[in-house]
Amino acid sequence: MANTSEQPTTDSHVAILAFPFGSHSPVLLDVTRRLASASPTTLFSFLNTAKSNSSLFLSDLPSNIRVHEVADGVSEGYVLSGRPHEAFELFIVAAPENFRKAVASAESDVGKKVTCLLTDAFFWFASDMAAEMKATWVAFWAAGPNSMTAHLYTDRIRDAIGVNEVDGCMEETLGFIPGMEKYRVKDTPDGVVVGNLDSAFSDTLHRMGLALPRADAVFVTSFEELDPTLTNNLKSEFKRFFSIGPLALLSSTSQTETPVQDPYNSLAWIKKQGTASVAYISFGTVMTPPPGELVAIAEGLESSNVPFVWSLKEKNMVQLPKGFLERTREQGIVVPWVPQVELLKHESTGVYVTHCGWNSMLESVSGGVPMICRPCIGDNGLNGRAVEVIWEIGMMIIGGVFTRDGFVKCLDQVLVQDDGKKMKSNVEKLREQAHQAVSAKGSSVENFKGLLDVVVSTLN
Repeated sequence: MANTSEQPTTDSHVAILAFPFGSHSPVLLDVTRRLASASPTTLFSFLNTAKSNSSLFLSDLPSNIRVHEVADGVSEGYVLSGRPHEAFELFIVAAPENFRKAVASAESDVGKKVTCLLTDAFFWFASDMAAEMKATWVAFWAAGPNSMTAHLYTDRIRDAIGVNEVDGCMEETLGFIPGMEKYRVKDTPDGVVVGNLDSAFSDTLHRMGLALPRADAVFVTSFEELDPTLTNNLKSEFKRFFSIGPLALLSSTSQTETPVQDPYNSLAWIKKQGTASVAYISFGTVMTPPPGELVAIAEGLESSNVPFVWSLKEKNMVQLPKGFLERTREQGIVVPWVPQVELLKHESTGVYVTHCGWNSMLESVSGGVPMICRPCIGDNGLNGRAVEVIWEIGMMIIGGVFTRDGFVKCLDQVLVQDDGKKMKSNVEKLREQAHQAVSAKGSSVENFKGLLDVVVSTLN
């Protein structure tokens, strides 16, 4: 159902096709807001599932953004079994037809043909849709240049490694791809050469990699200075490639500041702590380490005496050791949610213990905070590898999973030892480059202008 805000006079009508899982749709809505603000005479139709829309902040949208609902692919009466990727598979199978219907409805509502499809990169079928509609196709990749490169070159990687011999090649590096010389086969996401290559998820990513070179533009929320070799190579592969982040820094420099929501007073707590002394622990909204590792984290924190803020869903708090919360009441806090960007910017935060999702990692870089990485899914392995080996701004958890002693050693290495001081120095340099990228003449600001030109142009 579209919202009924008064419509702007416009030459361009942009349809935003959102992916309704994880952090994809919130980030894409943030970008849509920026585009709408920069081009107030352009109409933006934001197409997303009802469930995903309900989780977004839609009440204060600009008048030139209209919100529409897209069917989620789950038939009436169908009960999800809880199988991994089940909801995604149902959605993606039905997505081409459902989005076609939603785009037609959006066009009918305003009497204006769509001139640009701005879509999540997962939607490889948008290439054909845009061609049929004589519209521009702009694709948004919600992760970084490293994972995009892995999916773009999937066939080359499979040919070089051999999908049937991959077990013996896990430590080999991807030196035959520009910018991937220090990444290993074992770091690549499922669906490239490991995992079920015939699953709907793997098939979607493979098709995406083949389709993206046909897009009029592809963009990410990174900044060019973070991965210059990967960025330059992607510029050579795509018609246009734009890095427009980090979004966390763009939010902090926007003219319309909104009060920070902090329902559990984590910022008030951290303000009382020493400089660079606090361990902040969070694993995002999609995955959480298994119960045994949560216990190991708790035991490691308690035995280390390191001050901590732990963002942990209430349903997972029952996994904590008996009496842990009481015994560590003076040492730290465990809360269901924190204002992460603000917490990572605070001078008291000394290390971020993370799954190494792209957005979280960029927020840590933007705040100048070293990381301890425990990859869980998707691009996490590539990002963790970059943190430890390429940028040298943190380390992977010892042994790949949390143990009490391993976690204690990591905390000591980052917060106390000389290695940690080097990590801090390196991440501060990246933080400065990130801030420069979003300054008046910075690379991300100039790239955003280029993206805007492509999105709002009516010259197809």
